[in-house]
Amino acid sequence: MSHRRIPKRKAILAGAGAVGIAAAAILLPQANASQDGAGKQAGSPKQMSAASAAGLLQRLGEQLGDSYGGAYYDADKQQLVVNVVGDDDKADADVEKAGAVARSVQNSLSELASAMNSLRGKASVPGTAWAVDPRTNQILVTADRTVTGQRWDTVENAVRSLGDGVARIQKSKGEFKPFIEGGDAIFGGGSRCSLGFNVTTQDGRPGFLTAGHCGVAVEQWSEQQNGQPIATVQEAVFPGEGDFALVTYDDPNVQAPSAVDIGDGETVEIRQAADAAVGLQVFRMGSTTGLRDGQVTGLNATVNYPEGTVSGLIQTDVCAEPGDSGGALFTRDGNAIGLTSGGSGDCTSGGETFFQPVTTALDAVGAQIGSGGGDDGGTDNGGAGDGGADNGGTGDGGAQDGGVSGGEDDGNGAASGAVEEGDYESGTG
Repeated sequence: MSHRRIPKRKAILAGAGAVGIAAAAILLPQANASQDGAGKQAGSPKQMSAASAAGLLQRLGEQLGDSYGGAYYDADKQQLVVNVVGDDDKADADVEKAGAVARSVQNSLSELASAMNSLRGKASVPGTAWAVDPRTNQILVTADRTVTGQRWDTVENAVRSLGDGVARIQKSKGEFKPFIEGGDAIFGGGSRCSLGFNVTTQDGRPGFLTAGHCGVAVEQWSEQQNGQPIATVQEAVFPGEGDFALVTYDDPNVQAPSAVDIGDGETVEIRQAADAAVGLQVFRMGSTTGLRDGQVTGLNATVNYPEGTVSGLIQTDVCAEPGDSGGALFTRDGNAIGLTSGGSGDCTSGGETFFQPVTTALDAVGAQIGSGGGDDGGTDNGGAGDGGADNGGTGDGGAQDGGVSGGEDDGNGAASGAVEEGDYESGTG
């Protein structure tokens, strides 16, 4: 098993919009509900999907240069809001011409990035995390319930040293930790995790992505507890610049379809990997808690777990619990977004949850989503596009040949339904 340094990706889009509807009720019926702002006058704010907003920022962000202060997706209005530092009429005009909303702020994205580097040197204590919050144009620093006394003072002083209006600190009720135990999707030794997305390796072999802390803990994985191993870890990163592992199936002829089983006989076809955008509505499937939804709340997050610091993560308000580690974070139109890393809280009290970006994991291990050009579609590992792919999520849900499949009850009330391609079982929830 090898470890590799992962490449850096520029975090372009950050922001928020409210969701809060049951995930299973909204995922499949609205698979084609994206809008592109047709009928709007040039220069006026356009309605667009969050995926379209991410694509726009990839083109617009570099154009703004030092005037760029981050951006976020307003889900209620279906508009992209771009932060522009100071009174820059030209930058405002460029933003508005592109169909987004220009908003004047204090801090540039480069200044916030510099402040985050300062936090790494001053406040890297276990139980803390930070990410840029473009809605407030500040860094949001979160300290879990274990950060008390002198450690709290250290973090608070580090935030204060950044100056007024640069960062703020909040307390979390939970405790930041990787979600490695308690699941029933893939088993190795005494650990249980969840399968993320099926991939094809550089040499054409079928495999899958899961959490790095799962890959570091156990080298061989099976589909049943104490069962015969079916897959072996090839590369794993944790802690450090990510939390991901590449695992290849021991049988090179195994069928590994590119779909996520979301329970009740329904699947979502995974067509490509895409970058996250703050405000993007996302869905997480895990073997412990089943299908859950929420939104991306931060990018390029740093989390200080007890086991070590992990950087470059996606921050969300989607709940997760032990056993969900490695599970798929995806969109309704079939974009693979992340792999469950860890967080605080649970699916009763809520909390913050962090995910490894799929795009950086694929770049690091040299793999691609799906079968690499077969009938499953979606073999692109590129950034967020316009989200025009159909969901395709009405499959029969039956267990595919090979891959990870189940069908037994785990004793925790989580039924093991068919673990299709990119995910695990239906779970409860």
